[in-house]
Amino acid sequence: MNAPNPVPPSLRPTVMGTRHVIAAGNYLSTHAGFMILEAGGNAVDAGVAAGLVSNVVEPHMTGFHGITTIMVYSKDSDAVSTVAGVGWWGEKSTPEWYAKNTGGKITLGGIHEAIVPGAPDGWLTALERFGTMSFADVAASAIRFAREGFPVHPHMAMRIAEAVDKTRKWPGCAAIFLPGGKVPAVGDVFVQADLARTLQYLADEEKAAAAKGGREAGFKAARDAFYRGDVAETMARFHADNGGLITRDDFAAYACSVEPPLKIEWGGLDVYGLGPWSSGAMGLEILNMLDARELKAMGHNSADYIHTLTEATKLAGADREAYFGDPRFVDVPVERIISKEYAAERRKQIRKEEAWPDIPPPGELGGGIDAPWTGAPPQCNADSEPDPQRNTSFVGVMDRFGNAFSSTFTDGALGAPVVPGTGLSVSHSGRGFWTDPRYPGRVGPRKRPRTGCCPMMAIKKGHEIMAWGTPGSDVIPQAQTQVFLNNQLWGLEPQEAVEAPRFASYSIPQSYWPHSHEPGVLRVEDTIPADVGDELSRRGHKVVWWPSRHWLVGSVSCVVNELDKGLVKGGSDHRRGAYVLGW
Repeated sequence: MNAPNPVPPSLRPTVMGTRHVIAAGNYLSTHAGFMILEAGGNAVDAGVAAGLVSNVVEPHMTGFHGITTIMVYSKDSDAVSTVAGVGWWGEKSTPEWYAKNTGGKITLGGIHEAIVPGAPDGWLTALERFGTMSFADVAASAIRFAREGFPVHPHMAMRIAEAVDKTRKWPGCAAIFLPGGKVPAVGDVFVQADLARTLQYLADEEKAAAAKGGREAGFKAARDAFYRGDVAETMARFHADNGGLITRDDFAAYACSVEPPLKIEWGGLDVYGLGPWSSGAMGLEILNMLDARELKAMGHNSADYIHTLTEATKLAGADREAYFGDPRFVDVPVERIISKEYAAERRKQIRKEEAWPDIPPPGELGGGIDAPWTGAPPQCNADSEPDPQRNTSFVGVMDRFGNAFSSTFTDGALGAPVVPGTGLSVSHSGRGFWTDPRYPGRVGPRKRPRTGCCPMMAIKKGHEIMAWGTPGSDVIPQAQTQVFLNNQLWGLEPQEAVEAPRFASYSIPQSYWPHSHEPGVLRVEDTIPADVGDELSRRGHKVVWWPSRHWLVGSVSCVVNELDKGLVKGGSDHRRGAYVLGW
């Protein structure tokens, strides 16, 4: 048995209460959602309010113009539902168009990586179906922060400084992020007046319609204001004027979907993930390959433990690349992929003393698509420009009524085209872009690009509900697996679980253009002992050390309702400044 590596002391306490708890990627978002809970709102009301504030106060990471992925547990129905607020490529977006006009490539931060915004309909749908308040009520804090401004926080200032050149390419973007032509300093008040007017317009349309026709009419009016009204007209015209592919018809036809989650059993809990239009099934497949007793015998963050999780991640990542895509267009054998039987087959490919030097072959599922690569994935070009952003944020909520909310959302406006007068960028999640005909997630008309966003929940009926998630692109399913195990296998409190040292494999092709690929590279935070890194290197991992609590390892937040104890708990990862509040 390996000796477990001690977890460094937490810098914050686990927040505990008896009524409700909320964790979000920024302290202003957390506080806004907490005020909704205190005002009598449920977990969905608070979660949407916090998400909208994050769209304002984390504009380098998220945007109202972007996407949102949501998971809701409803106490009344005793069921988990998901909202896929992921937009689609336009009707004109074909592989042939890109092959002819761009050489099959896209320019990061450009107009051709755009999809129809999915977040507005995602937030509205979650609120209408599962919430109790109006859009105007939950958007009030976001509107205020956009109109009156908020102090620039350190992570935001750092990211703006890193993206100055790309930001200056788009006058509308520069006007927001470089006021007076300069990078804002920490503490400068950051105002987004156009964004405030856009959000207020939707709230006003909702109020007017609800006064005449009730709650349902109000939500329809807010939705129409964005997708069929002035906002859609302005954004579609901007696309047309700048050679984009998104039309007003693409806006008008869009609707997010409400779907059942995927589910596995692990350690006595039902663990829920999103569908194969995300990386959710990848996280479930990783867990399925892990045996709790074997992991426990290895020791926390020992070489055996890190090696096993890393190799399981590579195997699940290979299956994601081979099979995942928008299930409205691709036949994804997802139930087979997340089955215990298939996990047992894949687990045999984990070699105890030897790391896969590259991404392994995908599993044989029968009748499936051929693997979309030979050696390196076809669009991992060494001369491609690197992805300048690592955006996304998360909100998790438990309310006093027994409901739970878990949401990951993305698309910052930094370095991207901003549509004049709206405060909104084009949604650049179309960076999940492939044109190779063998690739299941390749670009196509009205298809959703596969997103890395994949919030999670775990439930033990009558005992516990856990909701957690993180930003971090392809690190997301890896960080979430580690935090889940920290809490459920190793018994760490939520705050300890999110702060504990983490690691991430970069052997998996990144989801977003140019799909960078670093065979064998394993990044490890330097609070993990050096001798562990030496042993991992001996097994063939190319160990790269991250400094302690590095922001690229993700920023996990975790909220837990311990039903049998009458306690709610939360932990938030300060690697990017997340915060938690509870009462």
